Amino acid sequence: MTSADSVALSEESIDTIADGLNDAGYIIISNALSAELLNPLQNRVLKLSDRNWQQAGIGRSSSFQKNSDIRSDSLYWISTDNPIEAAYLQAMEELRSGLNRRLYMGLFDYESHFATYPKGAYYQKHVDALKGKSNRIVSTILYLNNIWQKKDGGELLLYSEQGDSVIETVKPELGTMVFFLSEKFPHEVLKASRQRYSLTGWFRVNGSESGRVDPPN
Repeated sequence: MTSADSVALSEESIDTIADGLNDAGYIIISNALSAELLNPLQNRVLKLSDRNWQQAGIGRSSSFQKNSDIRSDSLYWISTDNPIEAAYLQAMEELRSGLNRRLYMGLFDYESHFATYPKGAYYQKHVDALKGKSNRIVSTILYLNNIWQKKDGGELLLYSEQGDSVIETVKPELGTMVFFLSEKFPHEVLKASRQRYSLTGWFRVNGSESGRVDPPN
C-alpha cells in the first residue's frame, strides 16, 4: 500500500518548484517523486485496459470536439477512488498548499489524467489556458516511460511565450516532471514511435463563490 505521508514532496522540493515558476515560469525536474510513488504510478497506467481509455479532444464544455489532426492521444482521469492515484493527488495537494504559501497564487484545486500516445500519436502546438479565459494556472507533466531513446521521438517542446522559438526539449523519461505557467508557454508533443505514457495535471483557481471550480473543467 502506498502511503501519502511517505511520498509527500519535501519542503526543499516545493521551494525549488516555486523558485522555478517565480523566476522563469517553468521548471523541469528529474526524479521529482520518490520511487515509492513513481513505480506504483507506472504500474497503474500499464495495467489500464483499452476500455479505460477515452480519445482526447480539444476545447472545453460546449466547445469540446475530437480532432485527430490536432491530437491523437487518449486519456484516463484519475481520482481518489484508487489508492495509488489518491497518493499522487495528496502529494499534489501538498504542493498546491506550498505554492500558495510561497507565491500567493490562490490555487483552489488540482485535476489530472493519465495520457497515452500510441505509436505515431502526437499533439500539435497549443496552450493549456487562454489568457483571462481559463482557471488553469500551473500545468504539470510527469513521465512514466522506461529507457526512452532519441529514436523513440515523443519529446515535449516548450516554446517561448511568443511561440516563435523552442526553449526546452524534454525527453519523456520515467520520473521527469515539468511544471509551467499554463497561460504563458505554448507546447507540443512530437510524434512518438513507441507507446508513450504521462500523467498530466493542472492547478486551478476558483472563478466563483460556489465552493467548486467554475468552469468545472
